[in-house]
Amino acid sequence: MPSPILIELQYLPPVASLVAMAGADAVYLEACEHYAKGSWRNRCHLAAANGIQRLSIPLRKGKHQQMPIREVRIAYDEPWQAQHWQAIRSAYGKSPFFEHFAPDMEPLYQARADTLWEWNMSLLQFLFSCFGLRPNWQLTETWQQEAPPGITDLRNAIHPKKPLPDTLRNLPHYPQVFEDKHGFLPNLSALDMLMCQGRMI
Repeated sequence: MPSPILIELQYLPPVASLVAMAGADAVYLEACEHYAKGSWRNRCHLAAANGIQRLSIPLRKGKHQQMPIREVRIAYDEPWQAQHWQAIRSAYGKSPFFEHFAPDMEPLYQARADTLWEWNMSLLQFLFSCFGLRPNWQLTETWQQEAPPGITDLRNAIHPKKPLPDTLRNLPHYPQVFEDKHGFLPNLSALDMLMCQGRMI
């Protein structure tokens, strides 16, 4: 039986996160945490011609580590949105489903969000819509060190610098654009899976 999960909001989350959310009977998004550096909260990985491409959203200077997650603000000193979109086009322009999903995704990269939370939420909603998923999700209202009984705590469990939890190591294998050059690259952004195989998850 699927159980509810508790997970942080991430930038174009990795496949493992989307699989966990899609398979849960309820998703609690952690809205009361403080920002943590070095996580998927403001970065994602794509499969590009030269291998893994790392995209990172610049944040306004300050002590983000102590800042409530919903108050972390995005910096626009550099044209990072145009750069990220160009990276996505370069990586997936020849993928089977780019032309299908790109028209709805490109406007997101032309709109400004003040906060990282607002930005990540808009892209998560886009991914779920594209995959045809209807999440039963809600935001946490208070910070709790441990998840309530019956809820699987995945906060920081899916992390660029940590091995995946045992329950999420058997991820879907699908054809990737540059698989002939680099082999299969697991647990990239779920955008990779969307562009390469479409709605099926």
